[in-house]
Amino acid sequence: MPGTLDNPGTPTAPGTPTAPGTPTAPGTPTAPGTPTGPRPEPLRFFGTTWLNHDDGYALRRVGASLGSLAAAAAGCFLLRFAYQGLQIADVGGFVGMLVIVMFAVCSAIAFRKTWEGFSAHSADPAREQSLRSLKTIGFVGSLLAYFFRSLTEAPGEKLHRTEYEAALKQYERRRGTRTGNPAARKKKSKRK
Repeated sequence: MPGTLDNPGTPTAPGTPTAPGTPTAPGTPTAPGTPTGPRPEPLRFFGTTWLNHDDGYALRRVGASLGSLAAAAAGCFLLRFAYQGLQIADVGGFVGMLVIVMFAVCSAIAFRKTWEGFSAHSADPAREQSLRSLKTIGFVGSLLAYFFRSLTEAPGEKLHRTEYEAALKQYERRRGTRTGNPAARKKKSKRK
């Protein structure tokens, strides 16, 4: 990728976007006012406000928590209508109980997997793909996980912050140890 640390010899044209979180090579020409180094990845509904908790971050958290709670309540209301439809169809008590258990189990799995996804990336993407239908059926669990996480932070903020800080440290380490880096030489000469 042009302009990344993996390929520092290739300059990036000014104004050329790079992937979020991808550090640019030191000394690479960029648009005026554009910071070099890793950039934080945006979160859904929050953008990059999670980094400094600015630009309405608190209001976005309140909106995300209330919105997910309202969506979960609406989902429960729709599931109630579906269950009443089964009662009207007179399918029997066993089928009704089976539907309730299925939604409860799927919601519990969806809650757990969504909650785990806020703090760590999945080690097995194929397994996550196979659980997608269960998470869709248990959408109420996913919405509730989003609600509870929004009470403390933007969902996924901790994971993104950890990754961003690690990328920033790696960028600073590479920048400081890179031979021929005038910025690093100026810092060393000032210390003497």
